[in-house]
Amino acid sequence: MQNQDTVSEETKQVFQESGRIEWYRPHLEKEVLAELSKRSDLRGFIQAGGHLLLWAMTGTLAYMAFLNITAANIFWSMPLLYVAMFAHGTVSCFMGGACCHELGHRTPFKTRALNEIFLRIYATIGWWDHVWFKPSHMKHHQHTTYHIYDGEVVLPQKLELDSWKFWLSLFFWNPEATWYAIKVYTRRARGTMDNDWYEFLMPEKNQKLRFTHRNWARTHLAVHALLAVTFIATGNWFLVFIVNISGHYCGLLGLLTGIPQHYGMQADVPDHRRCCRTYITSGLPAFLYWNMQYHIEHHMFPNVPGFNLPRLRKLIEHDLPPAPRGLWTTWKDMLEIHRKMQTDPDYCFMPDIPSDPDGDVATDLELSQEASGAVA
Repeated sequence: MQNQDTVSEETKQVFQESGRIEWYRPHLEKEVLAELSKRSDLRGFIQAGGHLLLWAMTGTLAYMAFLNITAANIFWSMPLLYVAMFAHGTVSCFMGGACCHELGHRTPFKTRALNEIFLRIYATIGWWDHVWFKPSHMKHHQHTTYHIYDGEVVLPQKLELDSWKFWLSLFFWNPEATWYAIKVYTRRARGTMDNDWYEFLMPEKNQKLRFTHRNWARTHLAVHALLAVTFIATGNWFLVFIVNISGHYCGLLGLLTGIPQHYGMQADVPDHRRCCRTYITSGLPAFLYWNMQYHIEHHMFPNVPGFNLPRLRKLIEHDLPPAPRGLWTTWKDMLEIHRKMQTDPDYCFMPDIPSDPDGDVATDLELSQEASGAVA
């Protein structure tokens, strides 16, 4: 996502509507793809409900750890509180991007109303602007990393490893980032567009969408203000950290899982194997990330729910680049790519891509339609 303040007309980024791009993707029989694309209320509840339950559990443990602090036990209770808050922040940092992303695709639940209900719950907790993200992400799937069409992911991306604020947000809390989020939502509540990408997606002529966007920002701020005032007035002020800004600290795992998606890859190429990255992980990281580590597969077939992406990969693995296994191996590769990008700003990672003459072509409009959840 491109976060930038509104710029002057002289430096304004101009985006175009459609590139009419034909994307390569491996061949799948229609019956197989239809089976992989099936939604499931049960699987949706396991994923969405399970993540929410885990958030409530880590939040409860963190609050109990806070209540247990006394002058007599402060030397061991404070480190215990930090561990509990780190766990809660880790679970929470996925509640915006990862959770709302999948729910925005309408792929977890068969019942669409359940997707919408959980989307709004997660968007509120995770400070996620789902109204803007919907058209933005459809464009991202339609024109992945094309500079003149995709303002959500702009390559090359940067890792600010020399910034203390960067590390502060990974292991502790950067209040400046929280204050920035409040200011951004306040601007949106007044109907102000953040940048050129927002202006492109929600032009002035589309007053209906702008009205919805403005009202969501106002509702979001009102809910958080009401909660914060209630917590403080009842003497439970620490719940502001547990509930209101739970996704604003200890974001290490969120960064480790999310950054590999497109970092160091190629822009302006009609092949997701060149502009996206898949890596293999399992367990808690995969659960919290809603299986988006299968990122090539997700972009090739955005109509497939996250819980079916491992099955999808097995079927098309012969036509995909090798995927690193585990976050440790993935980040060894990532840091090497980062090093090369520092010495050569034009460097892009070139994956080993198998040739498959039986591959198919998907148009950009087809991918956008699939990504919107319009194809069930």
